[in-house]
Amino acid sequence: MLNKLCAFMERYRMVQPEDTVVCAVSGGADSMALLWAMYLLRDKLQVCISAAHFNHGLRGEESDRDEAFVRDFCAGYGIPFVCGNGQVVPGKKGLEAAAREARYAFLRSLTGKIATAHTADDNAETVLMHLVRGTGLKGLGGITPVNGNLIRPMLSVTRDEVLAFLEEYNIPYVEDSTNAEDGFLRNRLRHNVMPLLKQENPALAENLSATALRLREDEGALESAANDAQTKDVSALRKLPSAIRSRVLSQILFDAGVKEPESAHIFALEKLVFSQKPSAKADFPGGITVTRNYDTLEVLTESAELEMQELPCPGVINLPGAQITCRPNAGEKNTTTSFAVVPKGKIIVRSRVSGDAMRLSGGTKTLKKLFTDRKIPAAQRRAVPVIADDDGVLGVVGIGGNLDRLSDDTQAVRIEIKHQ
Repeated sequence: MLNKLCAFMERYRMVQPEDTVVCAVSGGADSMALLWAMYLLRDKLQVCISAAHFNHGLRGEESDRDEAFVRDFCAGYGIPFVCGNGQVVPGKKGLEAAAREARYAFLRSLTGKIATAHTADDNAETVLMHLVRGTGLKGLGGITPVNGNLIRPMLSVTRDEVLAFLEEYNIPYVEDSTNAEDGFLRNRLRHNVMPLLKQENPALAENLSATALRLREDEGALESAANDAQTKDVSALRKLPSAIRSRVLSQILFDAGVKEPESAHIFALEKLVFSQKPSAKADFPGGITVTRNYDTLEVLTESAELEMQELPCPGVINLPGAQITCRPNAGEKNTTTSFAVVPKGKIIVRSRVSGDAMRLSGGTKTLKKLFTDRKIPAAQRRAVPVIADDDGVLGVVGIGGNLDRLSDDTQAVRIEIKHQ
């Protein structure tokens, strides 16, 4: 096992002489094998080692037992030890995910290379989990060997090799009682699926892990090619191989602010690229809109809400792209940029609010529906100035006056809009 571990660490250049390697140790078989292996190899690798344990406090006395076990083992061999703890609150992804996030937050707070004890079996199970839930090439790549200062030296080592190694050196370990439960998908795969597959090929875990690592390298090559091909030019995007184009589109969405571009998002953007309409558009989470401007994709991010301002009469308000003036009405003809109204209370210029509506020649519609009909991108709708008073909408910049509020009364005032 030591030779395989060394070869794997060298292949991925995990450590350099004089590095500090912090082993994440739960007390279970895998992590104790990692700690003992790194202890034996510390001189050969020219590294300093220490151990870190996180007590989730989820299993009561058993959690405290695990902490004490790791602490005492480290003390017996003079291995520096640090322990973290914290209350784990289940989030949207469940208790297991919340515990993992808390554990990694603690580990990332430590200085040095952080080594975790993920084995080839863990990697194989991860690949199967991703297959069950649905995944792409990145998910099939399983667990990454190196992620910043996080290293996984044992991804080529099987669980059987771990147990044999511990027996050879007579190294103790503790059992997590939850590992025997089938409440989590990983445990169900470990207890029920993996044994069946290993009947077909005892080397399944090692083979699956090796395959995942090769697929991860393929994914890296595709990502690199996609980085070199970054473009918003529609003609250029159409010529790219599908595997490259999907990654370029994913990066466009990510850069625009879509934190986790999904297959549906990428498909929607690809439809935009191949649309026969030179002015097509698609909306994405976070108020982001991507439009086709003939042969170019343009990203529109959600505009800030307008600061509410009072329009004095007579008086003027200057906004980005528009000047709004109020003056006494002189009987001119009403147009989309000049219309007379009798305001109730103060005249306010603001963004659209829920319930805003106005009547045009086609009938009364909410501003939300009106903006959709006028193909105003969702990301830009908060920047459209709405002119209103105590009774509602008087008019909207770019659309015109509310027919229900137009008046030729002697008390009417005229609102004029000049686009800048």
